[in-house]
Amino acid sequence: MQFKDIGNTGHKASVIGLGCEHLDNRPYEQVKETIDAALESEINLLDVFMPGKAIREDIARALGTRRKDVMIQGHIGSTDIRQLYDISRDLPTVKRFFEEMLRIFGYIDFGMMFFIDSEDDYKGVFETGFADYVLKLKRDGDISHIGFSSHNPNTAIRAINTGLPEMMLFSINPAFDMLPAGEYVFDHLEKGFGAELFRGIDPKRAELYKLCEQKQIGITVMKTLGAGKLISPDHTPFKKPLTVQQCIHYALTRPAVASVMLGCQTRAEVLDAVRYLDMRDEERDYTEALGSLRNDFRGNCVYCGHCQPCPVEIDIATVNKYLDIARLDKANVPPSLRSHYQGLKATGKECIACGSCEERCPFGVPVIRNMSEAEQLLG
Repeated sequence: MQFKDIGNTGHKASVIGLGCEHLDNRPYEQVKETIDAALESEINLLDVFMPGKAIREDIARALGTRRKDVMIQGHIGSTDIRQLYDISRDLPTVKRFFEEMLRIFGYIDFGMMFFIDSEDDYKGVFETGFADYVLKLKRDGDISHIGFSSHNPNTAIRAINTGLPEMMLFSINPAFDMLPAGEYVFDHLEKGFGAELFRGIDPKRAELYKLCEQKQIGITVMKTLGAGKLISPDHTPFKKPLTVQQCIHYALTRPAVASVMLGCQTRAEVLDAVRYLDMRDEERDYTEALGSLRNDFRGNCVYCGHCQPCPVEIDIATVNKYLDIARLDKANVPPSLRSHYQGLKATGKECIACGSCEERCPFGVPVIRNMSEAEQLLG
């Protein structure tokens, strides 16, 4: 295994971590098999955002006396009311679920302020008693370090600039970044992005990575495979799908990234992921794949935001993003995805089919149809 510093925390993470979400609602034997494979491979970082008591207890049971051999990212504000996944800023509720996690695991290495994406999320954490509670957890030794999770670079930058977080869980993959892999990222973070390089990368993402590097905020990565989209021949935005290992390598070559949290759910998937460590550089190389980046994204949302503003304030890019993930397996849409969608200020249900978004979209995305499909799958 290879290890990298998690920012300025004084801890080193295995470059491949285990995101445990897909172990939820699996038999204990499968949970143990996967945890055992991770530890045998020297994976030392687990992400446990799931609020259900059963999955937390299964992970703790599988770890047994090996709890000291791993670091856990435990999320503050992830709750499970009547067996429904939810995000809460209500302190009594937040405390009840996090203190249950402390009872199960004993302590949490990285206390992650959960899901800070929107303006309301930001205010609910930093303009209430939520942040004070997190600081108290650290003072009391219940958590060792303060982190947060986000998918929104604008909000993530604001959160980091409060000075409270020491690390961040963020969604990173080549489709989200749209930066040609042949270019050295630090060069262009320093000099700016030339027009010949610009392929739809969100400048705020580049700014976020630079800020993390400057402030020594360690990044752990979620959505490394784009919910499976990048490795799927039918869904990749490139001419051919990337491999799992190419996606891992891409994320690990971004500034400030310490570890990729892969959602393995079997021993075989863990062992396939860690094959990355033994691969030759040419096998890890993603340059050819990204060099084939389709310039014609006709009909496919790339989440660029040109469709905005929406007269009924639908975050169209986010709805399309959730829809794209849901389309990968329509029969088994994750409850967490439905919860994220239903928590939006406005969903596809509010679409008035005015067509202004479709007129502005540079890629001819059938937005109106997508809003209807999103409501059918996620509403």
